[in-house]
Amino acid sequence: MPDVITVRVQTDSDSFQDVIVKIERPAYHKPFLGGFKNRITGVEFHNAGSQTIPKKRPDKGIQLFCREAQAVFEQNKPQQTRNTTSTQMTKIGLYVSNMTDKLISPGKYLTAEEYHKRRLEAVIVLQRYFRRWHAINVVQNLREEKRLRLAWEAQAELRRKKEKEEKLRREHERRLNPKTKEDFELLYHALELWRQEETERINRTLTGAERKAAFCGLLEQEAQLIASIGRHKLNADEANLQKAILHFLDKCAQPKRWKAYDGKITEMDTQYTLRARELFEIYRSISMNDIPKDERIDVLLTLRRTVKEHECKLTREIVELIDREVDLMSREVKECNLEGLRKRICTLFLQYIKTPKFNPEVARILKVPPDPLKLYKNVNFCRSCENYLPSSEFPVPANSRTIGRCRLCCKLNNEAQQRDAFLKYKLILENLRKSEADYQDDAKIVFLVQHQDLQYMIENIWGCQSALSACSDLYDLVMVRWDKQCEWSPWNTILLTKDEADAHLKLCNLQEAYEAAFIHRIKHKHIRAKTYFAQIPAMTSFLHRSDNRANAN
Repeated sequence: MPDVITVRVQTDSDSFQDVIVKIERPAYHKPFLGGFKNRITGVEFHNAGSQTIPKKRPDKGIQLFCREAQAVFEQNKPQQTRNTTSTQMTKIGLYVSNMTDKLISPGKYLTAEEYHKRRLEAVIVLQRYFRRWHAINVVQNLREEKRLRLAWEAQAELRRKKEKEEKLRREHERRLNPKTKEDFELLYHALELWRQEETERINRTLTGAERKAAFCGLLEQEAQLIASIGRHKLNADEANLQKAILHFLDKCAQPKRWKAYDGKITEMDTQYTLRARELFEIYRSISMNDIPKDERIDVLLTLRRTVKEHECKLTREIVELIDREVDLMSREVKECNLEGLRKRICTLFLQYIKTPKFNPEVARILKVPPDPLKLYKNVNFCRSCENYLPSSEFPVPANSRTIGRCRLCCKLNNEAQQRDAFLKYKLILENLRKSEADYQDDAKIVFLVQHQDLQYMIENIWGCQSALSACSDLYDLVMVRWDKQCEWSPWNTILLTKDEADAHLKLCNLQEAYEAAFIHRIKHKHIRAKTYFAQIPAMTSFLHRSDNRANAN
């Protein structure tokens, strides 16, 4: 190809122009970037090419080599070279000065045995210092562990002391300000203990007419105390009723809640929940005491507008009572004379709120009366109060064969005669059920046992004391599994304190941890529990299952 060529280029539809193009010859060898060669013709075909002239590296005046030329495999071979030495001495014709010479005398020769003996003595010295250092560290660690142990024991003792003081304080507070039925059980139990002590003191110290007079005075004091407890009970029932009403209304006013896929809680208010919340706020306002007269009138007017939205006998009566109170307040009537009227307004407005027609959200919470035909199958007769009540109103112990008295009659009988306090046994049963639920092994027997059965076990089988330390404080006692691998049952349990129970549940082998006499004593208590609970039909299947497992083992 020549160095200059002429190329004709079309510039328009009918015109052309000649353009002179100079060909530049490459002054370098084109790099091979991939391709193939025809074996027959010898022609090379490249897959890629480059027209850019490569940049030349500046000449530094030093010959450079690539990595392959610089990499050298080295080998190390030890070689022993000759070391020629000589000694120059004084001789005829040569004088060598001896001013710098040293006189060396041979030392004591050290045998192999002496050398090894010296090394052994040095090793013994090193071991002595090391053992001293190690002993110091061991003693310091033991001292630190002892300090931590004593601090932990002191802290545990302080915690137990605080818990006991808090328990006594709560019990004292319960007796001073009783609120629940368990609190009144404690009061009646304390009253019975006081009566028994006074009776014993009178029988021991007095005789004849003085004894009769003392008994009359004791009876009068007991009657006064019972009347005082009754007044406290009326006040507590009234306060608990008001709390229950507010809780019921607050539950109606709660928004709808559901959990999303990401775990977040979503809340939504509907028109019914907003209506329930409005009625709840009005009820809370009208049930408040000691509010200014103007605010009371505003609340009553708001209530009047709310109930007038529906026309019926109930709303007309509420409106009439509201007008009466406003009129009496305008006449400057004392607050104490308006209490009865205000209670009537609150009662009627609560009835208004509980009507699903006026408050649709309440229909979701109200207990719907069951079908009367189905009710006949679940009703029992109480021979004490002579009322027909649902079966849920009758406490049925595990060893009961017939339906006895209802819960209210049992409660009245206990307050009048035995005056026992079941709070301690209820707490033990509650803790037992919580611990069994944590095992998550589908335990069933613990939920069939009632607190009366647990009371019988603790008092008659275990003697109201710990099996290990004989501690008799029921507030500190708990029931746990004897063999933690099996489900709790009256024949697989042990009564211990809380600390003893924690240590017992950490044991892996009971035969190695306890003595044979102690294990025999526990097994005897289990046999007594089996004999007692074998009378219960519901326990029969569990007894057979445990016997089969024992035979298999």
